Amino acid sequence: MGWLFLKVLLAGVSFSGFLYPLVDFCISGKTRGQKPNFVIILADDMGWGDLGANWAETKDTANLDKMASEGMRFVDFHAAASTCSPSRASLLTGRLGLRNGVTRNFAVTSVGGLPLNETTLAEVLQQAGYVTGIIGFDYYFGIPYSHDMGCTDTPGYNHPPCPACPQGDGPSRNLQRDCSTDVALPLYENLNIVEQPVNLSSLAQKYAEKATQFIQRASTSGRPFLLYVALAHMHVPLPVTQLPAAPRGRSLYGAGLREMDSLVGQIKDKVDHTVKENTFLWFTGDNGPWAQKCELAGSVGPFTGLWQTRQGGSPAKQTTWEGGHRVPALAYWPGRVPVNVTSTALLSVLDIFPTVVALAQASLPQGRRFDGVDVSEVLFGRSQPGHRVLFHPNSGAAGEFGALQTVRLERYKAFYITAGKEVPALNSRTNGIISGIQRKSHDSK
Repeated sequence: MGWLFLKVLLAGVSFSGFLYPLVDFCISGKTRGQKPNFVIILADDMGWGDLGANWAETKDTANLDKMASEGMRFVDFHAAASTCSPSRASLLTGRLGLRNGVTRNFAVTSVGGLPLNETTLAEVLQQAGYVTGIIGFDYYFGIPYSHDMGCTDTPGYNHPPCPACPQGDGPSRNLQRDCSTDVALPLYENLNIVEQPVNLSSLAQKYAEKATQFIQRASTSGRPFLLYVALAHMHVPLPVTQLPAAPRGRSLYGAGLREMDSLVGQIKDKVDHTVKENTFLWFTGDNGPWAQKCELAGSVGPFTGLWQTRQGGSPAKQTTWEGGHRVPALAYWPGRVPVNVTSTALLSVLDIFPTVVALAQASLPQGRRFDGVDVSEVLFGRSQPGHRVLFHPNSGAAGEFGALQTVRLERYKAFYITAGKEVPALNSRTNGIISGIQRKSHDSK
């Protein structure tokens, strides 16, 4: 995950609603009315099969599985891109990377971020009277870029390397030696460094504490709130508080899953004890697992991409195969979202922006085209289909970054580029859809 929004880091003081410690929680009078609160939790590099409710082989997500039984689980839910920065930019803008300008990951050496003329979800909700806070990778309280970046002596390079899988019958790697968590990342609160190097083993608990404090203070103020929690889990290096006795392979990954699950459980418990009836909690992921990390990567479940893997490729993160962008997703809102429902609607992270704006009784920014849609009817059990067409941009595996060269049409999916080669046999209808959306994206703001 790159340094996603330099825009906010540099202009954070003017966006006081974004940055929790600068927020005025003491504005007199109740402005909430019937407006709901929103808690959006985004996992990093979590596979579709890492959720126990999705995949019976997974036994490490008790809190998330409970949330699934108490709300709605989406089994055909997709990230807006197959890598971190473009996916997260799309969540906060409701727009694909070709529109919002973020088509590849940012890193330590990046000199720009989300364009200043983009309007984020938090900015829209601030205008509607909301207090907003962000915890995690990008701003407010968290680390400024992915925690496998930022070694002070070699800025811009991934560190620690967590090398790719051992080849053939070679010796297995030493996970503790090759994937050290001793990195020189700073931990920020607003624009102030509060810890450096950050202690990754205590980061999950810090996130939980800050999130629950924010919920309590926002609830006490009487103002509606948006809280976005961008987790470090399940990206390497795995920040696990309690390592298994012999941290080998899947046992280490399972420990990381359990820690992430516990963090989400703490946030949900706080919601349940303070603002349960009026708070919508949405959990999902930014992209699929990083297959090159082998036993330190998550599960794609049944989406193993047999054709792709037989060619020596990956079916997961960075690719437009299902494992790269089909992610776990849960919705929880007691009394509003039906209980213990599995939805097969075709939905996307892009839908979070317009759905939240509609539920908040706010207005979408003018002069912008949005790629997501308001899926409130799906959430409340009144409609099922979701999208008919969904586009998946290239995210580094093949072709131009951000190019819309894979399209989902109802139950069918067409690839324009696979393993770097153009597919010659697209039917004219699908080819026309791709050409049309690319043409519109260049013509629109």
